[in-house]
Amino acid sequence: MIKIKNLLPSLKERKRYILYKSNKKMDRYDVERGLKNFLGELGFAKAGLRFIKHKDDKGIIQVSHKFVDDTKVGLALIYRPDLMIRTVRVSGTLNGLKGDF
Repeated sequence: MIKIKNLLPSLKERKRYILYKSNKKMDRYDVERGLKNFLGELGFAKAGLRFIKHKDDKGIIQVSHKFVDDTKVGLALIYRPDLMIRTVRVSGTLNGLKGDF
């Protein structure tokens, strides 16, 4: 039986976590749809976006370290009447955001 080797730490993808808040209640799928419109399907896949947590007006997104700025711009450009989404904080670890969530 062949044992599969783990990836070296230098080959693993570096992740960042983005905490965002909005001024009114929204759905997670509204955020996902807005980011797909801005980044496109290919950019969305390359960014490795994953929704970690989402409550009524805030959430945490996991993203590749290369696409942090693009994701922040995509969040700001999500269009819905009377809705404003802002990035509160970016962290390299999930535990760094737990206190703010």
